[in-house]
Amino acid sequence: MPALSGMRILDMTQYEAGPSATQALAWLGADVVKVERPGRGDPGRTVGSGADESDYFLNWNSNKRSIALHLDRPAGRQLLLELVPHYDVFVENYGPGVIEKLDLDYDVMKGVHPGIIYARVKGFGTSGPYAGYKCYDMVAQAASGAFSVTGTPDSEPICPGPTIGDAGTGVELALAISAAYVQRLRTGEGQLIELSMQEAMTYFMRTRIATGADQGRRVAPRNSNGTGAIMRLYPCKPGGSNDYVYMLIVSTRMWEGLCGAIGREDLTRDPRFENGRGRIENGDALYEEIAKWTREHTKHEAMKALGEAGVPCSAVFDTRDLFADPHLQARGFVQSVEHSGRGRFQLLGSPWRMSGSDVKLRAAPLLGEDTEGVLGEDLGLDAAQLEALREAGVIS
Repeated sequence: MPALSGMRILDMTQYEAGPSATQALAWLGADVVKVERPGRGDPGRTVGSGADESDYFLNWNSNKRSIALHLDRPAGRQLLLELVPHYDVFVENYGPGVIEKLDLDYDVMKGVHPGIIYARVKGFGTSGPYAGYKCYDMVAQAASGAFSVTGTPDSEPICPGPTIGDAGTGVELALAISAAYVQRLRTGEGQLIELSMQEAMTYFMRTRIATGADQGRRVAPRNSNGTGAIMRLYPCKPGGSNDYVYMLIVSTRMWEGLCGAIGREDLTRDPRFENGRGRIENGDALYEEIAKWTREHTKHEAMKALGEAGVPCSAVFDTRDLFADPHLQARGFVQSVEHSGRGRFQLLGSPWRMSGSDVKLRAAPLLGEDTEGVLGEDLGLDAAQLEALREAGVIS
C-alpha cells in the first residue's frame, strides 16, 4: 500500500513552490485534487511554451486530479467549503492577500472542518516588514544569501541554476504536512502551517554559513568550483560548454586511485605532491598534469575510469544527458507516461524508493478533467446538478 494512502489534499497552488509540495505527497500516495480557475487554471500551465499543458506544468503536477471552480463567485466558493470536510489538508501559495480577499483563510476553513491541516507558502511569511512583498524562486534565493556564495571571487553574484527557492521550499512544506498529518492521527487536531521561502532557503545555506560566515560576523566568499587541483572541474574532449568532469579528493587512498586511473603513478612520488599541503600549494602545476589526461577523454570516459578507481567524481551532466543516462534508465528513473492532451512523453520519476510503498507515475491532469468525478464522489452531485453549475459558469 502507498505510504500516504488515505491522505486527501485540496491543492490550491500555482507555479512551483506549492505544486512541488503536493506532487511530492502525491508521489507518496496521497490523493491530491488540484483546484483551478475555469478557463485559465494554474498559470504554470503556460510557463515556457505559451501553450496549455507546458512541460513546466507537466513536471510539477503529475499524479494529481484537477477540478475547475470559480472561487470568486459565491456558488463556487461554497462548493469549495463543502468539499473541505472530505479532505485532510488544504494547501495554497497565492500572493500576499489573495486568500484573504477570497475569504478562505485558516479560520474560515477551520470553521467548516476543525481538524483541517491548512498549509501555506509565502515569499517572506505572513508577518514582518517584508510580508507584503511578492516573491518568486530567484527572489527567495537572493534573499537567502544563495546568490552571494555562487560564482567566482571576482564575479558578480550569480543565480544558482536549480529552482531550489521554489522546489526546495516545496519539499520542506511536504515534510511539515506529513508531520502534521501524523500528529493529527495521534491527537485528532489539525493546525496551521506556514513556510517563508526566504527562511526555507536558508536550510540549503547552512554549510556555507557554518564554514564561511563566522556566525554572521563576516561575509562568506563565493563558492566557485572548488580550490586547488583536487576539488575542481577538469576539461574533457571534445571541449563543449559542458564537457567537464568534477572530482573531489579527500584522502590518500583517493589520491593514489586518481594517479593510477590516469596512468601517472609517478605523481605520488613527486616531492611537490607528496602530501595534502603540497598538493594545495602546487595546485596549478598539479592541475595541468591531471588536465593533460582529462583533455584526451570524454567526460563520461573520465567519470568511468575515475569512479571505478574509487575517486569521487562526476561528469558535468547537462539536461540532455539526464534523459539519456544509462544509469538513470537502468534504475527506471526516466519514465514514459501517457497524457490525454500531449500523448506519450518522458518524465524524471520520484526519487523515493520505498520497499513498502510503490506509486505509479501518472501524467498531470487536464484543466478541470476531474471536476464531475470529484464533485459527484464527494458531494453526491448528480448529472443535472453538475450541468446547472456548468451553465452558470461556476465549474468547468
